[in-house]
Amino acid sequence: MAALDARFAQCALQMHPDKTKIVYCKDGSRKGRYPVTQFDFLGYTFRPRVVKNSKRNSLFVSFTPAVSNKAITAMRATTRKLSYRNRTELSLADISRLHNPVLRGWLAYYGRFYRSAMYPVFRHFNKTLVAWAMRKYRRLKGHKIRASRFLEQLSETQPYLFVHWQKGMVGAFA
Repeated sequence: MAALDARFAQCALQMHPDKTKIVYCKDGSRKGRYPVTQFDFLGYTFRPRVVKNSKRNSLFVSFTPAVSNKAITAMRATTRKLSYRNRTELSLADISRLHNPVLRGWLAYYGRFYRSAMYPVFRHFNKTLVAWAMRKYRRLKGHKIRASRFLEQLSETQPYLFVHWQKGMVGAFA
């Protein structure tokens, strides 16, 4: 660390003691045991993950990025703050028009690597839609499974409504 401090000092930079750490990039070929094997950077968590080699159709461990837990929490908080579940004056097409650009942006940025790590965000949004449907339609009030089935059928007949419905990332509605 002292050598890094000296090199940074030449450029009038200094390392933050809590944020700067040396991380062991553990993967299939590096099997050492070290206390720190992951780090967060720009909304991604870099850590060892099981990855599929599509050419050989085999699995191996690689040090790869995926959306961080902090970013997932922030995305879910954004969805919660928009409070679609209480906005019964909106149609599903209105919600789609309002929230699709947000979902598309998240998917474009965070879905680039390890797309399946985004599933909790999409499941949370689907559950928000279930709560919205239960408030909007009297016949679905108090019937979570019935509302889930209603939205699941919509996702099959109108997959263009939401970007994660198109990509086959519907997940669970209930």
